[in-house]
Amino acid sequence: MNHKIIAEGKLPKSKQSFYVRFLTVDDIPQILELQQIVEQAMEVPAALQTLSYEEYRHILTGNGSMIGIFITNKMIAFRAMLIPNIDEHEHLGIDAGLSKEERLKMIYSEISNVHPDFRGNRLQTYMGELLFTEVDKERFQYVATTVAPFNIPSIKDKIALGMEIIALKKKYNGKLRYILLRDFTREFNTTIKKKIVRMMDYETQKKLLEEGYRGVSIQIDNDTYVHYKKN
Repeated sequence: MNHKIIAEGKLPKSKQSFYVRFLTVDDIPQILELQQIVEQAMEVPAALQTLSYEEYRHILTGNGSMIGIFITNKMIAFRAMLIPNIDEHEHLGIDAGLSKEERLKMIYSEISNVHPDFRGNRLQTYMGELLFTEVDKERFQYVATTVAPFNIPSIKDKIALGMEIIALKKKYNGKLRYILLRDFTREFNTTIKKKIVRMMDYETQKKLLEEGYRGVSIQIDNDTYVHYKKN
């Protein structure tokens, strides 16, 4: 079992000490308990894409990795990465225009939960930074994920991790989703063109994405906007 501590620190708000370690199958009961707490605390519980015992077991038996943040022995947050099935018909590598060989180099940024009592400590992005650092860059070149439009905290989290919006389309039973991607080998070049679009203007965003623009930041004033750039 891999119970190696990979990071330690103090919560910005309460100054409580915490540690971070990789999770194993033995941790699934705590994972499910925390997931239920997070789901019950949400205004719209259906907005949380929960995973089952078997899905967590799948990740933790060689098909990805998970880390958890603990105060003493209590799990207060977790985050997962998943190695997708290469033959999955909705594989995000297809949306990114990757060949089957290139899709073997893709890993997904998966579910992330933070206990309601410990929100506001930037733990979601902190865990993402740790997991991205731990990714085997020799094996994986790309990280991808999907996020629902107007799930602002999640979109900001992914962008903070260096991911960019590359597509906007219906996925998973017809649900409209942003597809975000990070290429670990890609260097950030000087931006040539910029566009700012209202988030609810889906058609304009789709057109820009088809033209090679990428969504790189979110702006909230009286309305919500997505900033796009093209190199």
